[in-house]
Amino acid sequence: MLVRRIARPLLSTIFIVGGIDALRNPAQRAVKASPLIDKSVETLPGAVTQKLPADPETLVKLNAVVQIGGGVLLASGKAPRVASLALAGSLIPTTLAGHDFWNESDPSIRAMQRTNFVKNLSLLGGLMIASVDTEGKPSLGWRGRRAAKKAQATISAALPLVAAQSDHTGDRLEHALALASERGSELAESAKVHGADWLEVAKERAPEILEIAQKRGSELAETAKERSAVIAELASKRSTEFAELALEKSNEWAETASEQSEVLGRRARKRAEIALAKAREKRDELTH
Repeated sequence: MLVRRIARPLLSTIFIVGGIDALRNPAQRAVKASPLIDKSVETLPGAVTQKLPADPETLVKLNAVVQIGGGVLLASGKAPRVASLALAGSLIPTTLAGHDFWNESDPSIRAMQRTNFVKNLSLLGGLMIASVDTEGKPSLGWRGRRAAKKAQATISAALPLVAAQSDHTGDRLEHALALASERGSELAESAKVHGADWLEVAKERAPEILEIAQKRGSELAETAKERSAVIAELASKRSTEFAELALEKSNEWAETASEQSEVLGRRARKRAEIALAKAREKRDELTH
Protein backbone atom coordinates (compact mmCIF):
# COMPACT_ATOMS: atom_id res chain seq x y z
CA MET A 1 0.00 0.00 0.00
CA LEU A 2 1.29 3.47 -0.90
CA VAL A 3 0.68 4.93 2.60
CA ARG A 4 2.89 2.32 4.24
CA ARG A 5 5.67 2.85 1.69
CA ILE A 6 5.72 6.54 2.61
CA ALA A 7 5.01 6.33 6.34
CA ARG A 8 7.60 3.67 7.23
CA PRO A 9 10.64 5.57 5.85
CA LEU A 10 9.42 8.78 7.50
CA LEU A 11 9.05 7.02 10.86
CA SER A 12 12.45 5.34 10.63
CA THR A 13 14.40 8.48 9.59
CA ILE A 14 14.90 9.84 13.12
CA PHE A 15 16.23 6.47 14.34
CA ILE A 16 18.71 6.07 11.49
CA VAL A 17 20.02 9.64 11.87
CA GLY A 18 20.13 9.43 15.67
CA GLY A 19 21.87 6.05 15.59
CA ILE A 20 24.57 7.30 13.22
CA ASP A 21 25.14 10.35 15.40
CA ALA A 22 25.39 8.15 18.52
CA LEU A 23 28.02 5.95 16.85
CA ARG A 24 30.10 9.01 15.96
CA ASN A 25 29.79 10.73 19.32
CA PRO A 26 29.02 8.16 22.03
CA ALA A 27 30.88 9.92 24.87
CA GLN A 28 28.32 12.63 25.63
CA ARG A 29 25.42 10.17 25.54
CA ALA A 30 27.38 7.72 27.71
CA VAL A 31 27.80 10.39 30.40
CA LYS A 32 24.07 11.11 30.47
CA ALA A 33 23.23 7.37 30.40
CA SER A 34 25.57 6.43 33.28
CA PRO A 35 23.07 7.15 36.13
CA LEU A 36 20.37 5.13 34.39
CA ILE A 37 22.81 2.27 33.71
CA ASP A 38 23.88 2.23 37.37
CA LYS A 39 20.26 2.06 38.55
CA SER A 40 19.52 -0.69 36.03
CA VAL A 41 22.47 -2.74 37.24
CA GLU A 42 21.17 -2.52 40.80
CA THR A 43 17.61 -3.41 39.78
CA LEU A 44 18.09 -6.12 37.15
CA PRO A 45 18.97 -9.73 38.12
CA GLY A 46 22.61 -10.75 38.19
CA ALA A 47 22.12 -13.24 35.34
CA VAL A 48 21.14 -10.32 33.06
CA THR A 49 23.72 -7.75 34.20
CA GLN A 50 26.58 -10.24 33.78
CA LYS A 51 25.82 -10.50 30.05
CA LEU A 52 25.73 -6.71 29.57
CA PRO A 53 28.96 -4.77 28.91
CA ALA A 54 30.14 -2.63 31.84
CA ASP A 55 31.30 0.25 29.65
CA PRO A 56 28.47 2.84 29.10
CA GLU A 57 29.86 3.81 25.69
CA THR A 58 29.60 0.22 24.50
CA LEU A 59 25.97 0.13 25.57
CA VAL A 60 25.33 3.40 23.73
CA LYS A 61 26.90 1.98 20.57
CA LEU A 62 24.85 -1.23 20.83
CA ASN A 63 21.69 0.82 21.18
CA ALA A 64 22.72 2.89 18.15
CA VAL A 65 23.30 -0.25 16.07
CA VAL A 66 19.82 -1.52 16.98
CA GLN A 67 18.29 1.80 15.93
CA ILE A 68 20.14 1.90 12.61
CA GLY A 69 19.37 -1.73 11.76
CA GLY A 70 15.74 -1.49 12.83
CA GLY A 71 15.30 1.79 10.97
CA VAL A 72 16.70 0.34 7.74
CA LEU A 73 14.47 -2.74 7.99
CA LEU A 74 11.39 -0.64 8.72
CA ALA A 75 12.10 1.77 5.87
CA SER A 76 12.61 -1.06 3.37
CA GLY A 77 9.55 -3.01 4.54
CA LYS A 78 11.59 -6.06 5.58
CA ALA A 79 10.16 -7.59 8.76
CA PRO A 80 8.48 -4.30 9.69
CA ARG A 81 6.72 -5.66 12.77
CA VAL A 82 9.90 -7.07 14.29
CA ALA A 83 11.83 -3.93 13.38
CA SER A 84 9.18 -1.75 15.05
CA LEU A 85 9.41 -3.78 18.26
CA ALA A 86 13.21 -3.48 18.27
CA LEU A 87 13.04 0.31 17.74
CA ALA A 88 10.46 0.63 20.52
CA GLY A 89 12.75 -1.27 22.87
CA SER A 90 15.73 0.96 22.02
CA LEU A 91 13.66 4.14 22.35
CA ILE A 92 12.74 3.62 26.01
CA PRO A 93 16.25 3.83 27.52
CA THR A 94 17.15 6.65 25.10
CA THR A 95 14.18 8.70 26.27
CA LEU A 96 14.75 8.07 29.97
CA ALA A 97 18.47 8.78 29.81
CA GLY A 98 18.59 11.62 27.26
CA HIS A 99 15.41 13.56 28.05
CA ASP A 100 15.04 13.46 31.84
CA PHE A 101 13.49 16.90 32.08
CA TRP A 102 12.57 16.34 35.76
CA ASN A 103 16.26 16.58 36.66
CA GLU A 104 16.84 19.92 34.86
CA SER A 105 16.85 23.18 36.88
CA ASP A 106 17.11 25.63 33.95
CA PRO A 107 13.56 26.43 32.77
CA SER A 108 14.49 26.72 29.08
CA ILE A 109 16.43 23.40 29.06
CA ARG A 110 13.67 21.79 31.08
CA ALA A 111 11.02 22.86 28.53
CA MET A 112 13.14 21.64 25.62
CA GLN A 113 13.75 18.26 27.27
CA ARG A 114 10.07 17.94 28.08
CA THR A 115 9.23 18.56 24.44
CA ASN A 116 11.70 15.88 23.32
CA PHE A 117 10.33 13.50 25.93
CA VAL A 118 6.76 13.95 24.64
CA LYS A 119 8.02 13.60 21.06
CA ASN A 120 9.60 10.26 21.90
CA LEU A 121 6.36 9.13 23.51
CA SER A 122 4.58 9.93 20.22
CA LEU A 123 7.22 7.95 18.33
CA LEU A 124 6.71 5.05 20.73
CA GLY A 125 2.99 5.09 19.97
CA GLY A 126 3.65 5.05 16.24
CA LEU A 127 6.05 2.12 16.63
CA MET A 128 3.47 0.19 18.65
CA ILE A 129 0.92 0.65 15.88
CA ALA A 130 3.47 -0.42 13.27
CA SER A 131 4.35 -3.52 15.29
CA VAL A 132 0.77 -4.82 15.09
CA ASP A 133 0.09 -3.75 11.50
CA THR A 134 -0.74 -6.89 9.46
CA GLU A 135 -1.04 -5.00 6.15
CA GLY A 136 -4.68 -6.04 5.77
CA LYS A 137 -3.97 -9.71 6.46
CA PRO A 138 -5.96 -11.46 9.21
CA SER A 139 -4.18 -11.72 12.53
CA LEU A 140 -3.71 -15.01 14.37
CA GLY A 141 -6.38 -14.08 16.91
CA TRP A 142 -8.89 -13.30 14.17
CA ARG A 143 -8.10 -16.56 12.38
CA GLY A 144 -8.58 -18.54 15.59
CA ARG A 145 -11.95 -16.93 16.35
CA ARG A 146 -13.11 -17.44 12.75
CA ALA A 147 -12.11 -21.11 12.83
CA ALA A 148 -14.03 -21.58 16.09
CA LYS A 149 -17.13 -19.95 14.62
CA LYS A 150 -16.93 -22.13 11.51
CA ALA A 151 -16.63 -25.28 13.62
CA GLN A 152 -19.60 -24.23 15.75
CA ALA A 153 -21.67 -23.47 12.64
CA THR A 154 -20.77 -26.85 11.13
CA ILE A 155 -21.85 -28.69 14.27
CA SER A 156 -25.08 -26.70 14.50
CA ALA A 157 -25.85 -27.45 10.86
CA ALA A 158 -25.15 -31.15 11.32
CA LEU A 159 -27.40 -31.62 14.36
CA PRO A 160 -30.72 -30.94 12.57
CA LEU A 161 -29.62 -33.27 9.77
CA VAL A 162 -28.94 -36.05 12.25
CA ALA A 163 -32.33 -35.46 13.85
CA ALA A 164 -34.04 -35.54 10.46
CA GLN A 165 -32.25 -38.76 9.56
CA SER A 166 -33.31 -40.30 12.87
CA ASP A 167 -36.95 -39.35 12.22
CA HIS A 168 -36.70 -40.78 8.71
CA THR A 169 -35.28 -44.04 10.08
CA GLY A 170 -38.12 -44.26 12.59
CA ASP A 171 -40.68 -43.83 9.82
CA ARG A 172 -39.03 -46.61 7.86
CA LEU A 173 -39.15 -48.96 10.84
CA GLU A 174 -42.83 -48.23 11.41
CA HIS A 175 -43.55 -48.87 7.74
CA ALA A 176 -41.64 -52.17 7.83
CA LEU A 177 -43.55 -53.31 10.93
CA ALA A 178 -46.86 -52.44 9.27
CA LEU A 179 -45.90 -54.44 6.18
CA ALA A 180 -44.87 -57.41 8.31
CA SER A 181 -48.17 -57.31 10.16
CA GLU A 182 -50.09 -57.24 6.87
CA ARG A 183 -48.07 -60.15 5.47
CA GLY A 184 -48.71 -62.17 8.64
CA SER A 185 -52.45 -61.61 8.35
CA GLU A 186 -52.35 -62.62 4.68
CA LEU A 187 -50.46 -65.82 5.47
CA ALA A 188 -52.89 -66.75 8.23
CA GLU A 189 -55.88 -66.15 5.97
CA SER A 190 -54.23 -68.18 3.23
CA ALA A 191 -53.64 -71.05 5.64
CA LYS A 192 -57.32 -71.09 6.57
CA VAL A 193 -58.47 -71.10 2.95
CA HIS A 194 -55.95 -73.58 1.54
CA GLY A 195 -55.63 -75.90 4.56
CA ALA A 196 -57.70 -78.66 2.99
CA ASP A 197 -55.73 -78.46 -0.26
CA TRP A 198 -52.45 -78.75 1.59
CA LEU A 199 -53.67 -81.84 3.45
CA GLU A 200 -54.69 -83.45 0.19
CA VAL A 201 -51.28 -82.75 -1.30
CA ALA A 202 -49.57 -84.16 1.77
CA LYS A 203 -51.67 -87.32 1.46
CA GLU A 204 -50.68 -87.75 -2.18
CA ARG A 205 -46.95 -87.00 -1.64
CA ALA A 206 -46.50 -89.15 1.49
CA PRO A 207 -45.71 -92.44 -0.38
CA GLU A 208 -43.31 -90.61 -2.68
CA ILE A 209 -41.50 -89.01 0.27
CA LEU A 210 -41.20 -92.40 1.97
CA GLU A 211 -39.78 -94.03 -1.15
CA ILE A 212 -37.30 -91.15 -1.69
CA ALA A 213 -36.14 -91.37 1.90
CA GLN A 214 -35.49 -95.10 1.60
CA LYS A 215 -33.59 -94.65 -1.68
CA ARG A 216 -31.52 -91.78 -0.31
CA GLY A 217 -30.67 -93.80 2.78
CA SER A 218 -29.37 -96.69 0.70
CA GLU A 219 -27.46 -94.31 -1.56
CA LEU A 220 -25.87 -92.62 1.44
CA ALA A 221 -24.80 -95.98 2.82
CA GLU A 222 -23.30 -97.05 -0.52
CA THR A 223 -21.55 -93.69 -0.88
CA ALA A 224 -20.09 -93.95 2.60
CA LYS A 225 -18.75 -97.42 1.85
CA GLU A 226 -17.23 -96.25 -1.44
CA ARG A 227 -15.67 -93.19 0.16
CA SER A 228 -14.31 -95.25 3.01
CA ALA A 229 -12.59 -97.60 0.57
CA VAL A 230 -11.03 -94.65 -1.27
CA ILE A 231 -9.88 -93.03 1.97
CA ALA A 232 -8.45 -96.33 3.17
CA GLU A 233 -6.50 -96.75 -0.05
CA LEU A 234 -5.06 -93.22 0.11
CA ALA A 235 -4.18 -93.58 3.77
CA SER A 236 -2.45 -96.93 3.19
CA LYS A 237 -0.16 -95.28 0.66
CA ARG A 238 0.93 -92.66 3.15
CA SER A 239 1.20 -94.60 6.40
CA THR A 240 -0.20 -97.62 8.18
CA GLU A 241 -1.52 -95.44 10.99
CA PHE A 242 -3.69 -93.41 8.62
CA ALA A 243 -4.91 -96.64 7.00
CA GLU A 244 -6.02 -98.12 10.33
CA LEU A 245 -7.69 -94.87 11.32
CA ALA A 246 -9.51 -94.63 7.98
CA LEU A 247 -10.75 -98.24 8.29
CA GLU A 248 -12.08 -97.58 11.76
CA LYS A 249 -13.79 -94.39 10.63
CA SER A 250 -15.19 -96.08 7.52
CA ASN A 251 -16.88 -98.75 9.64
CA GLU A 252 -18.26 -96.06 11.94
CA TRP A 253 -19.51 -94.05 8.97
CA ALA A 254 -21.13 -97.11 7.43
CA GLU A 255 -22.90 -97.98 10.68
CA THR A 256 -23.94 -94.35 11.15
CA ALA A 257 -25.26 -94.16 7.61
CA SER A 258 -27.25 -97.36 8.10
CA GLU A 259 -28.64 -96.08 11.38
CA GLN A 260 -29.49 -92.71 9.82
CA SER A 261 -31.24 -94.41 6.92
CA GLU A 262 -33.36 -96.45 9.32
CA VAL A 263 -34.13 -93.35 11.38
CA LEU A 264 -35.09 -91.39 8.30
CA GLY A 265 -37.27 -94.23 7.12
CA ARG A 266 -39.07 -94.41 10.44
CA ARG A 267 -39.54 -90.64 10.53
CA ALA A 268 -40.89 -90.63 7.00
CA ARG A 269 -43.35 -93.42 7.84
CA LYS A 270 -44.55 -91.58 10.96
CA ARG A 271 -45.01 -88.34 9.05
CA ALA A 272 -46.92 -90.16 6.31
CA GLU A 273 -49.18 -91.84 8.84
CA ILE A 274 -49.83 -88.50 10.59
CA ALA A 275 -50.58 -86.81 7.30
CA LEU A 276 -52.97 -89.61 6.32
CA ALA A 277 -54.73 -89.42 9.66
CA LYS A 278 -55.19 -85.67 9.37
CA ALA A 279 -56.41 -86.03 5.82
CA ARG A 280 -58.97 -88.61 6.91
CA GLU A 281 -60.16 -86.39 9.75
CA LYS A 282 -60.49 -83.46 7.39
CA ARG A 283 -62.39 -85.66 4.91
CA ASP A 284 -64.77 -86.82 7.62
CA GLU A 285 -65.38 -83.22 8.70
CA LEU A 286 -66.08 -82.17 5.13
CA THR A 287 -68.52 -85.06 4.53
CA HIS A 288 -70.63 -84.34 7.66
